[in-house]
Amino acid sequence: MKAAVLNAFASPLAIETLPDPLLGTGEVIVDVMASRVLAYANEALSGQRKYLMELPMVPGPGAIGRVRAIGPDATRLRPGDWVYCDPTVRSRDNALSPDIALQGLTAGSEGGLHLQRHFHNGAWAEQMRVPTENAVPIGDIDEKDAGCWCALGTLLVPFGGFLAAQLQAGEIALVNGATGSFGSAAVAVALGMGAQCVVATGRNEQALAELTRQFGGRVRTVPMRGHEADDRARILQAAPGPIDCVLDILPPAANAAQVRTAIMAVRPHGRVVLMGGVGMPGGAGLDLPYAWMMRNCITLQGQWMYPPHAAVLMTGLIRAGLVNLDHFEITAFGLDRANEAVAHAAAHSGPFKMTVIQPR
Repeated sequence: MKAAVLNAFASPLAIETLPDPLLGTGEVIVDVMASRVLAYANEALSGQRKYLMELPMVPGPGAIGRVRAIGPDATRLRPGDWVYCDPTVRSRDNALSPDIALQGLTAGSEGGLHLQRHFHNGAWAEQMRVPTENAVPIGDIDEKDAGCWCALGTLLVPFGGFLAAQLQAGEIALVNGATGSFGSAAVAVALGMGAQCVVATGRNEQALAELTRQFGGRVRTVPMRGHEADDRARILQAAPGPIDCVLDILPPAANAAQVRTAIMAVRPHGRVVLMGGVGMPGGAGLDLPYAWMMRNCITLQGQWMYPPHAAVLMTGLIRAGLVNLDHFEITAFGLDRANEAVAHAAAHSGPFKMTVIQPR
């Protein structure tokens, strides 16, 4: 098969011919039709993000494809089925605290590296091997729509956050950092889950205005200006009632004060989920008042990715029309142009913009 291979950090992807993946028990081989390119893929492939990746490796977290072959443990999947290849690979020998690797991107721990050595190559190839449970059926689709279905990978991240926050229909949600790829998807997800209103914060006022244009009055936008008390006052003023839950999905470049601004806008007994990257480059940690959190019974939870069943539920939301893939603007590249795709994703990131590689 043909694949894009990262042989060394900061080197261009090489288009090579590799042996087809071999099928084992508990595994599925998928013909890859489309795979998204993260906006920060260039930072991961250059080594800037210091992700745990053993090279050489075929990058590409997640894909839309068709089942080529199934192992003996598959009871429902059939060759030809359309599936989402979920990159979140979990170890099977510790149900309480599984090690996790994001196939084609990074290992979450030293234990995750052990997983990565087996499920090593990602989706920027004509075929990929995934654990059986990671080949999630999405139903029949038109082949030309494979690219837009790659949005599952973007939508699932904030969906995991809102599942952790136990967002209920009719509640008011705050998305802190709503103008990036994952933040704007979080707005769509919260509305699809039945939120009464989403308060969307960010520094890019043009992007905030676009959210209002797309979703109407159920979205209340708040430009963040860097003055904590003032920003929080404007958040509370914009919300039509007490804010039930906060999802922070700010990128690593943001500062901890922006996170605290949003967290402390939640109502008493409210829930907060942290999914962003603040502090990852080595900056200041999150400083929250102990007494305020205790007396207001605030639930604060970290969440990385999403539970295994999330892809099934999100597919249902899309099929029901509650989350609309038409919001996404897709730019597609063939596998031979993988390096161009990575550069394009970095230069054209933003709300509902997605770059994909189509190996076939």
